Amino acid sequence: MSVPVVAFFNNKGGVGKTSLVYHLAWMFSDRGKRVLAADLDPQANLTAAFLDENDLERLWNGDEGRATVYGAIEPLLRGVGDVASAPPLEEISEKLFLLPGDLALARFEDELSQQWPHCNDGKERAFRVISAFWRLVQMGARTSDASLVLLDLGPNLGAINRAALVAADFLVIPLSPDLFSLQGLRNLGPTLRKWRSEWQERLPKNPEPSLDLPAGLIEPLGYVVMQHAIRLDRPAKAYDRWVKRIPIEYASSVVQGRPPETREDPGCIGMVRHYRSLVPMAQEARKPMFHLTPADGAIGSHADAVLDSRRTFEDLATKIEQRVTERLLARAG
Repeated sequence: MSVPVVAFFNNKGGVGKTSLVYHLAWMFSDRGKRVLAADLDPQANLTAAFLDENDLERLWNGDEGRATVYGAIEPLLRGVGDVASAPPLEEISEKLFLLPGDLALARFEDELSQQWPHCNDGKERAFRVISAFWRLVQMGARTSDASLVLLDLGPNLGAINRAALVAADFLVIPLSPDLFSLQGLRNLGPTLRKWRSEWQERLPKNPEPSLDLPAGLIEPLGYVVMQHAIRLDRPAKAYDRWVKRIPIEYASSVVQGRPPETREDPGCIGMVRHYRSLVPMAQEARKPMFHLTPADGAIGSHADAVLDSRRTFEDLATKIEQRVTERLLARAG
């Protein structure tokens, strides 16, 4: 039985996606859940958030090859093997594991693009290439005994993200309250439906019954509004205007449903406010904001903000876990 995979994705960058995945991964582990965070963004920002430069150099320039997601799929890319049977995982804490990202992952883009149409021709190698991410994270989940996988993806609609999203059971969309995020939803919804439909068409053409493949359902769980600091040239009225339009756009573009008739939008998982000075403090301490202590400088109003951040991410983690459980039960029933 496969471990549920939740992807965090928006084709509009700069919305705080990686920070959201980083903090949720820590929060799930704090709550006793074993979790695997997989960095499938070629920019590797999630990996850089978890690890320092010495660790990154060890992973990217090791004597025995790259101990990263790219190193694990490189034999498949070179045509000399398949996905590595021993995923290169980093143990961040007792219940939190990382599948490290790699800037070299960008080299996989062309191969994924070329092999996608070959699935329609029933080519086994094409299915192995397209399913590489899914098989790798599932092996990683089994190795770490994780019960949940979180995927961090880059902000584009390219072949790497298509394969990564095909590997996802569920999708969470981080948003900023602005015009660009709304436009991103308009692009994202149709693209998701197209990729889901194309993968369903390809699945029956797999010529190797023993090859484990993802279902590619990419079911949206909802969106999270990342409330960045309001600029002086962007008054509160403009901010409220975009917040009010998000439920309508999400309903019409992503889930193709009717806009919510009440103020409570079922598509909204939650909101994360901008914690301003906590962000650099947490980065300096190399820990999530809700782990900051007085020794890190979190005193006075900062201490209050630390508690608030903990409540925020506890609420998000609870809602995401509930939605995953409900959807899995619905599928089983």
